[in-house]
Amino acid sequence: MTDRQAGVEEVPPGYKRTEVGMIPEDWSVSLLDSIAVRGSGHTPDKKHPEYWDGSIPWISLADSPKLDNGYIYETTSTITPAGIQNSSAVIHPPETVVLTRDAGVGKSAIMGQAMAVSQHFMAWRCGPNINNHFLYYWLQSKKGEFERIAIGNTIKTIGLPYFKNLKIPLPHIHEQYTIATALSDVDGLIRALDALIEKKRAIKQAAMQQLLTGKMRLPGFTGKWETKRLGDTITFLPTANNPRADLNDDGGIQYIHYGDVHAQTKPVLDCTVCVLPYIDRGKIGNATYLEDGDLIMVDASEDLEGTGKSVEVQGISGKNVIAGLHTILCRGNPEQWARGFKAYLQFIPAFKLALTRIATGISVYAISKNHIAELELALPPVPEQGAIVSILSDMDAGIAALERRREKAEQIKQGMMQQLLTGRIPLVEPPEPAA
Repeated sequence: MTDRQAGVEEVPPGYKRTEVGMIPEDWSVSLLDSIAVRGSGHTPDKKHPEYWDGSIPWISLADSPKLDNGYIYETTSTITPAGIQNSSAVIHPPETVVLTRDAGVGKSAIMGQAMAVSQHFMAWRCGPNINNHFLYYWLQSKKGEFERIAIGNTIKTIGLPYFKNLKIPLPHIHEQYTIATALSDVDGLIRALDALIEKKRAIKQAAMQQLLTGKMRLPGFTGKWETKRLGDTITFLPTANNPRADLNDDGGIQYIHYGDVHAQTKPVLDCTVCVLPYIDRGKIGNATYLEDGDLIMVDASEDLEGTGKSVEVQGISGKNVIAGLHTILCRGNPEQWARGFKAYLQFIPAFKLALTRIATGISVYAISKNHIAELELALPPVPEQGAIVSILSDMDAGIAALERRREKAEQIKQGMMQQLLTGRIPLVEPPEPAA
């Protein structure tokens, strides 16, 4: 019976089937322990202050956000030589590859200098037959598998026996280097995009501070800003009050929960692209159907920073959408508000400060319609509002375009890892067979 008849992937010319999958004929399968020295670490006794705040970087779970970015150069905590001498911790040399086996399972990095690690990490010092950058990217490609096999209720972990038996497909060392270099180039592009996105966000933040306070006026606008009571410029409309249990995946009326507002990273919520839950018509009471330009503000937050978080909705046309639990629905007077300007209300320093002052609560901070209505705020004339919105929207569009480029680069990287680390796409010519 052929592979095709048996429903098994056929072995293409130049490849072979192995215990780690299909790989090129000139690749081998190696026990990772046979080509790299595996080590771990320990946590020195925290009852001894002389073991801590020393000169030796010590990687712990607190450093998880610094992983998956190639090299790690600095750590949250450091230990002393005494901490090394009086524990099972060891100093690993630079270029050692580390991997989390607990909690945030599967995160990895390369040490940028000599470091120690906690017991939550595995560490591999690579030998002459394996390139450390190749190992790093191979571990990156296995992250999904690591997460699946981790066990535990409170803290997920992978036991040592798994790593003792871990096998890796291994091309020639020169090809390992070539593969790692190609993937590193894509990582370089992603890092450059990250830096550019961060720069654009900082520029936008600075622009908002200037434009939304009147410290900088756009050309052609010199009129005085008028201080207005917010309750005289907006109308508060009824919302629903349903828990998550009342919502479903399709049919009925779309529902914006306060959690959906908190989760938004942009000041405008586009209902044409945002995935929203649904609710049956009979459960919404007298809730008002949304219109383009409506502002939805949360009335509760677990921190002061989230107090008054809001989104201005758009893309409502032809849809039945309501605002739900723990939200305040504001519809602005078009003679007082330009379309899109209410989205930036939350970024006006005076408004943000006023919200934190009126918020009540200890573990949860709440605001009310009555309090918001009484707030007074200096607002630019409607034409100037529109011009400000145009500037900030263009900045948002530029940032969004960069984010899409970054997402595409990340997708390309993932595809490259799948192909390159399995040998499906060779980067070097296979060696000539011996005469």
